[in-house]
Amino acid sequence: QVQLVESGGGLVQAGGSLRLSCAASGIIFSSNDMGWYRQAPGKQRELVALITSGGTTNYGDSVKGRFTISRDNAKNTVYLQMNSLKPEDTAVYYCKAVQRPYVYWGQGTQVTVSS
Repeated sequence: QVQLVESGGGLVQAGGSLRLSCAASGIIFSSNDMGWYRQAPGKQRELVALITSGGTTNYGDSVKGRFTISRDNAKNTVYLQMNSLKPEDTAVYYCKAVQRPYVYWGQGTQVTVSS
C-alpha cells in the first residue's frame, strides 16, 4: 500500500519560513520523481517544485528563489524549504510521486501565511 504523508504545515507570518516533509512508503522511493503542488481556495492545483530521481529540480515561477526542494533517499522523504513566505503562498500543499505509469498523491498539509 502506497502512502505519502505530508507534515510541517501551519500558520506563519509573512516573511517567515516553513519546512514541509513528505514521507513515502510502499514505493521504490529512489526511482520516483517527487513533487510538491499546491491548491488555494477557488484555484487550480499548481506546480510548486519537482525533483527527479536523478536530482534535477524545477520550480514554479512564483516560488523561484524562495523555495528549495530536496530529497533524502535513505529516509524516503522529500522536503520543501519555504522562505520569505507571502500571503499568496497560502494553500494546501500536496506531495506527488511519479514512476510512470503510476502517480500517487498525499493527503495535503495546510500552509497559511498571515500578512
